[in-house]
Amino acid sequence: MVGTNYKLAELEKRGTPIYVGIVGAGQMGRGMVSQVMSMKGMRPAVVVDVVLDNAKNAYREAGLTEGKDFAGAETVEEGNKLLAAGKFVVTANNELATKCGAIHCAVDATGVPEIGAKVAMDAINNKKHIVMLNVETDVCIGHILYKMATNAGVIYSGSAGDEPGAVLELYDFADALGFEIRVIGKGKNNVIDYDCTPETVAEEAKRKGASAKMICAFKDGTKTMVEMTAMANATGFLPDVMGAHGAAGQVKELPDLLSLKSEGRGGILSSYRTVEYINGVAPGVFIIIASKLPCINHELAYLSMGSGPNYVLYRPYHLTSLETPLTVAKACIDHVPGIVPRAGLVAETGTIAKRDLKAGEKLDGIGGFTIRGTFISAKDAKEKNVLPMGLVNKNTEMLRDVKKGELVTYADVKLDENTLMVQLRRLQDALFV
Repeated sequence: MVGTNYKLAELEKRGTPIYVGIVGAGQMGRGMVSQVMSMKGMRPAVVVDVVLDNAKNAYREAGLTEGKDFAGAETVEEGNKLLAAGKFVVTANNELATKCGAIHCAVDATGVPEIGAKVAMDAINNKKHIVMLNVETDVCIGHILYKMATNAGVIYSGSAGDEPGAVLELYDFADALGFEIRVIGKGKNNVIDYDCTPETVAEEAKRKGASAKMICAFKDGTKTMVEMTAMANATGFLPDVMGAHGAAGQVKELPDLLSLKSEGRGGILSSYRTVEYINGVAPGVFIIIASKLPCINHELAYLSMGSGPNYVLYRPYHLTSLETPLTVAKACIDHVPGIVPRAGLVAETGTIAKRDLKAGEKLDGIGGFTIRGTFISAKDAKEKNVLPMGLVNKNTEMLRDVKKGELVTYADVKLDENTLMVQLRRLQDALFV
C-alpha cells in the first residue's frame, strides 16, 4: 500500500474523492464508516442495513448529523438526488450501494452469502468495483465473480485487513523476493469448540456487543476454515489434512513446528505448500519461507531470523474492516485487486453436521445450531460429493439422516434452487471446475 496516502491526498486536493457504498452496518461496517470519514480522498457515500437505525448510527458515530449531513432514501432515484445535493445516504435497499451513479465501489460487509452474491452481481452489472468483506461468499462462488468482474472491466477483490488479505501481503512480498514459500497461515485465539451454538455464547456476545451467530462461527471453527479456504484459492496451497492440524505454538516455534515430519525437527506436516492455523499466535498471520542459497541463509541468520532452514515472517495484527478502505483505494485508483481466487477453486469450506441431523429438518447456516464448516481440498470434496457450506440457507432441507461429525453431501440435502448462490455455483461448476 506504499504511496496510497499520496494518491488519496491528491484526490482530496482535486475535490474528486472516491464514493463508497457500504452494505452492512454491523460491527465491521460501522468501523469502516468511521475509518473512511477519517481519510482523505474517500467518502462513505451510502450506508445500507436492513435495520435502518444501524446505518444511521454508523454515520452518527462518525460525527455526522441526520438531516444536515445524511438522509434516508428508498430508491436509487432518491439516492442520486441526495448525493447530488452533497448529502450521504442511509437506506435498507442494498441496490443504492451499487446502482447510484456517484458510487465508484461497493463493499459487502454482511457476512451473509446470499446478500454478498447479490451485491457483487449488482456491482459488476453496473460497472462498479466490488470489495468483499464477505469471505463466506467468496470461498463458494468467488471464482465466477472474479471472472465476471474481469470481463466487465471492474475489480473484484477480497479485503485488506481480513486474515486472508493480510497473509497474502506477506506471501506476495516473499514471492516477489524469490523465496520458497512453504506454509501460510493464521493464528487463533481460542481452542475450537465444535459443539458451540448461539445459545452457548449468548452472554459473551452481549458483553462484546456482537452477534451471537458471529461469535459462534468463530468458536466452532467455521470462520477459520473459511479464511483458510480463501488463502488456498488465492495461492494454490492446500490443507495438509482436512480441517488443518490446528497445533498450539508460539511464533518462535513455528519454523520447526511447521516442518515436515520426515525432517526430524518435531514438525507436524506431511507436505509443504500448505495452509495452517496455530493456537497461540493470534491475532497475527504468518508464512514460512526457505532458500536453497547459502548466502541468503547466512544473511537471514545475521538478521536474527533464526538458524533455518525454515524462517517465519509474522504480522502481529490485522485491522479487519478498518483496512478495507485501502483495498477500495487500490481498486479505484490503481485498478488492481487485493486477494482474489487466482488459483481457482482448489479448496472448499465443506459442511459437517454439528449434531445428529434428521431427514425432513431444515438447516440454518454459518454460526448456527445444525452445521459447521471444515477446510478440505476441492479434489477431496468432489470425490466425496461434499456440500459447500455457502450454499446452505434456512430453506435447505435434509433428505436423509446424517450423524454428528459426518460430512454433509449434496445427496443428503434438497437445496434452495431459487437462491443466487446456488445458481451461480451451478454455473461456476459447469464453466470452470
